[in-house]
Amino acid sequence: MTTRITTPFTATSTAAEVAAGIDLSSRRAVVTGASSGIGAETARTLAGAGAEVTLAVRNPAAGEHVAQDIIAGTGNKQIHIAVLDLADQTSVAAFAAAWQGPLHILVNNAGIMGVPLTHTPDGWELHFATNHLGHFSLTTALHPALAAAGSARVVSVSSSQHRLSPVVFDDLHFQRRPYDAHAAYGQSKTANALFAVEAAQRWAGDGIAVNAVMPGVVRTNLMRHVDRDLLAQFEASGAPALPWKTAEQGAATSVLLATSPLLAGIGGRYFEDCNEAEPLRPDNLNGGVAAYAQDPDQAARLWQVSTDLLAGA
Repeated sequence: MTTRITTPFTATSTAAEVAAGIDLSSRRAVVTGASSGIGAETARTLAGAGAEVTLAVRNPAAGEHVAQDIIAGTGNKQIHIAVLDLADQTSVAAFAAAWQGPLHILVNNAGIMGVPLTHTPDGWELHFATNHLGHFSLTTALHPALAAAGSARVVSVSSSQHRLSPVVFDDLHFQRRPYDAHAAYGQSKTANALFAVEAAQRWAGDGIAVNAVMPGVVRTNLMRHVDRDLLAQFEASGAPALPWKTAEQGAATSVLLATSPLLAGIGGRYFEDCNEAEPLRPDNLNGGVAAYAQDPDQAARLWQVSTDLLAGA
């Protein structure tokens, strides 16, 4: 039985608050999906603490806009742009091959949500291909750089929506079961949590700490495929109010996991609102982590299945 990790920070803490007093001037960081929303705020905070930050983005023009904004706001000129399309394994391989030297912080933040049924040329369902397999391939390829850092941190951005679906190994890509965009997204977010469980176990000897995070509910570009009328109906239905956060609050838990000395040596956990999540309970509609998203056997199976899928691509 492990002791639940708690910190002085809460759901309303901002990324700047959790990073206050932390010096990252000798650290190098990569943030995927850093051209907007939580990713941009995560990158901004790491840069503000002195880190050399690479914005890994699909749209380099959008990334350049954020980079210039970060430089202007922080005075840190060590901000770089690199193209990364997580749904394209050629792009992932090129990014990893171009990286040189140690990598101290990797925040796997990018993601898609609620897209219509789409399969990649390899036959992979797009949520799973982008949110999980893209980040799995990227992180494993960058493992030597993370190990070279000596005490690296990897943040795997999951979601409370992991509760919508475990990883359905018998039909990962919706080739036989009816497609549901919410279940597809949920499955990919469970995979993000399970990745942290197995990676932390495998890489502890390399000094690499890997944890998963639920950032919170933030109105960002991630929600562009969400039905706005359906969301409005939900909010007007009398159901528990969605605990909306600002982007600065949404980035706080990722930054905490990436930087805080309070979490040194901690790995394989799932955090929300700047604290380790409690087990999912029926009376907690807005928080908690499902047991299947922390199951070490499921995590080991997912690692092997992911390795096999990438090998066959």
